[in-house]
Amino acid sequence: MQLAEIQSALRELSLDGWLFYDHHERDPLAYRVLGFRPARHVTRRWYYFIPAEGEPRGLVHRIEAGMLDALPGPKTVYADWRNQVEGLRALLAGSRAVAMQYSPRNAVPYVGMVDAGTVELVRSLGAEVVTSADLIQMFEARWSAAQLEGCLEAGRRVDEVRRAAFERIRAQHAEGELVTEWTIRNFILDSFTRAGLFTDHGPIVAVNDNASNPHYEPSRDMHRPIRPGDVILLDMWAKLAGEEDSVYYDITWTGYTGAAPPSDVLNVFGIVREARDRGVEFVQRAVRERTDLRGFQVDDVVRGHIVAAGYGEWFPHRTGHSIGREVHGAGANMDNLETHDDRRVIAGTCFSIEPGIYLPRFGIRSEVNVYAGEAEAIVTGEAQQALVIVA
Repeated sequence: MQLAEIQSALRELSLDGWLFYDHHERDPLAYRVLGFRPARHVTRRWYYFIPAEGEPRGLVHRIEAGMLDALPGPKTVYADWRNQVEGLRALLAGSRAVAMQYSPRNAVPYVGMVDAGTVELVRSLGAEVVTSADLIQMFEARWSAAQLEGCLEAGRRVDEVRRAAFERIRAQHAEGELVTEWTIRNFILDSFTRAGLFTDHGPIVAVNDNASNPHYEPSRDMHRPIRPGDVILLDMWAKLAGEEDSVYYDITWTGYTGAAPPSDVLNVFGIVREARDRGVEFVQRAVRERTDLRGFQVDDVVRGHIVAAGYGEWFPHRTGHSIGREVHGAGANMDNLETHDDRRVIAGTCFSIEPGIYLPRFGIRSEVNVYAGEAEAIVTGEAQQALVIVA
């Protein structure tokens, strides 16, 4: 736990403290920020308060009195619900504004880990509850130098698998063999294993109108053949296997299984690519010039290009998501559609920029990952510049 840094951030944000709470391990963010794992299953509620000044303190149930022993500061024990309320009142004594894993109107569900009843309880004790979203970014979403290097290495390996997957489709077509979304999905997963990569689900392998479903995934029972003349979309995400703190690399590339793609496919690809590049350039300029950058602003730039091209109604998802230990992380999302994400894009965080146009006959998406450093923002892998021709 980075206690001194947390307390400094609390003072900077004019907060009296950060209240952590968990029951049945519902808040993984709490354990990661506090830097400990429970020694046993959490069956009773615990609270841990880090004040802006002074020593942290905890509140634990008598049955699980040692739950927070790994953390500094005194611990008060409670047994019945009356003791719990009074113990929490003492824990928060003198505090007016405290952060919790709460998101107003659940605008950022990745941070909204605390139930409404607990928020009501804390407020009834005289404390204002504010969102910990910016604190979470600082102490959970920021990458270490080792995590960045791990992402770059994962990117090299995933990009090689992506090239091999398109080549596999070409080779099987050349041999007159049947190739399907399902067989290519399995080829990618087997290749990930051989390359020392891990993914918790996916990938997406989708042809034609299946590619118009942003979250389509083939299954053993439901999949399509990949035939000459098809649009093919590959969305792949993975991280280095066997490393607890490794972070994801997440890309989407599209191709055409023929020598001469139709003009409408080429046109849509060009619009999506340009929208992606405008978003990347906007971020890079803001980081380079050290100007304030918010997630919704990136979405506005990217979406604005697609709207101007006449395809706004066919772009139904946010421009990008935070990336971390999970493929969808807890940092700022590039979003002014599904939510108005006004969190700052802070140094040391990574996110996707992945515009798409999803028409009834085919879908095109192009996804890159952008890491925002202190002085520059970089794309962490290869960026698709032309439709992959699988001829």
